[in-house]
Amino acid sequence: MRLQSDQVRRLLTAALGVWLLCGVSGCRHKTQIAPLPAITTPMELVDIPEPDDLPLLEATPVKLPPEPTAAAAAKLKREHKKPPAKVASVAPPATPAVPTTTTDPSPEVTAIGALTAGGEENPQTKQEASDLIASIEKRLNALPTQTTDDQKAQISKVRNFWRDAQEALKSGDAEGAKTLATKAKLLLDDLEK
Repeated sequence: MRLQSDQVRRLLTAALGVWLLCGVSGCRHKTQIAPLPAITTPMELVDIPEPDDLPLLEATPVKLPPEPTAAAAAKLKREHKKPPAKVASVAPPATPAVPTTTTDPSPEVTAIGALTAGGEENPQTKQEASDLIASIEKRLNALPTQTTDDQKAQISKVRNFWRDAQEALKSGDAEGAKTLATKAKLLLDDLEK
């Protein structure tokens, strides 16, 4: 009994598979469309008059970048930093030897430390330079693309001052970084007007 039911099930599965295969493959007959009847009576051609006031479309101006030339590519414009001027060392004039007495510095001077004019030891200057550099970066990133395209040379100068200010701050020259960042800020202010 079990053998017959197994054979019947296989036979039904095979029949169902063949039936589904035929159903999925679809009909192979091409549908033919009846041809249209030929026109036997002549027809008049109608001329449509053009209106007198057609709207004119104006061409929108497109600002293209200047065409590059081979002469311009040969000379790259780079800003070079000037090396610091060398100061010739001059020997101090000979002075007669005077006996000096060594005195201990007063306790107030030692407690305060040596007073300087600022520079890299001044944390306030370093913080101001850092804040100014960060604000310039935010303003540069917020510029609209139209302004960026129109004022490439000016923005390039701002970016150079900004980059030099970052390098000066990393090297420990807070005063130089603040000066460079101020220059970049002023150029950026002129650009945004």
